[in-house]
Amino acid sequence: MRQLSPSCRRALLAGTLVAALVAPAAVRSRASQDVSSPAPGRWFKGNTHTHTVNSDGDSTPDEVVRWYREHGYNFLVLSDHNYLTPTSGLNAVHGAPDKFIVIPGEEITMMVSTKPVHVNGVAIASYVAPPSSPDDVVGAIQWAVDGVRRMGGVPHVNHPNFGWAVSVEQLARVERLSLFEIYNGHPQVNNVGGGGIPGLEEMWDGLLTGGRLLYGVAVDDAHHFKRPGDPTASGPGRGWVYVRAQALEPRMISEALDRGDFYASTGVELADYTADEKHIALNVRTTAWSRYRVQFIGPEGRLLAEKTDADASYTFTGSEGYVRVKVIESNGLMAWTQPVVVGASGPKQSKQ
Repeated sequence: MRQLSPSCRRALLAGTLVAALVAPAAVRSRASQDVSSPAPGRWFKGNTHTHTVNSDGDSTPDEVVRWYREHGYNFLVLSDHNYLTPTSGLNAVHGAPDKFIVIPGEEITMMVSTKPVHVNGVAIASYVAPPSSPDDVVGAIQWAVDGVRRMGGVPHVNHPNFGWAVSVEQLARVERLSLFEIYNGHPQVNNVGGGGIPGLEEMWDGLLTGGRLLYGVAVDDAHHFKRPGDPTASGPGRGWVYVRAQALEPRMISEALDRGDFYASTGVELADYTADEKHIALNVRTTAWSRYRVQFIGPEGRLLAEKTDADASYTFTGSEGYVRVKVIESNGLMAWTQPVVVGASGPKQSKQ
């Protein structure tokens, strides 16, 4: 595991200061509490970031929804730029109990000077207007987050490195935010960072190490459904989440995302996953042509342990602060579980 860049190490100090300002949290994250004593629930595959012709996509809402339904997804959030695409008719045609639903959403799209700042609202009841002239990045994100919360939805910050718009320090200052994208399938969002700017996973560890608990989502940010095989297109099926919820309903899906009861993926699936105050255990759903590395990662992105078996576990020492899991498949596919907080010094959520 590579070391954090100087810019991200500086962010850790900023995050530590922010942690002193946020409300106290339980010793373990809500995600770890939920998986250690599972309520009845199922895993549902879904995507929270997709576009149609109602903004800058190339396909109608019907065509977009049909693609996801036919490719094994259980839910889809339509998130057109500054537009709330109606979903009732789509659900009447494509929805099926316990099989597939369309969830209303919006990508609140703002420009702060030359920086593109985008925040998704998942399961919102009404359109959220962007600020007319945002003065700064943190203020713009906070405006969107607060608007999504008022509309009963769950916000996530999109592609922080798109246009190099959002830094670790800025993310750490936003309140009532629980999610941000750690993988986005668009070809121009700079997932791995560069030029001294950390990649999205490095940003995640910077936030967590600095005391701020955020959960990471993977999305495809699909715009182009009519350009298959074009590497410059933003196509579907590149990143998604598996959410555990009691039922396939918009509110239950959004609440599970908000509490971190999900994992993110670009193709790796888990057959089982549990976490409690003592350990994490998981089982990778393998394929015959692949091999896997299961990495247990702690503060500053430090590799705590690595296993090469499909069944892998890690027992906490009690001093880690947090532990998250990354599964790497031999052809480049990945999965990420949410951080489990270990000990009283671990990262905490901002006030909700």
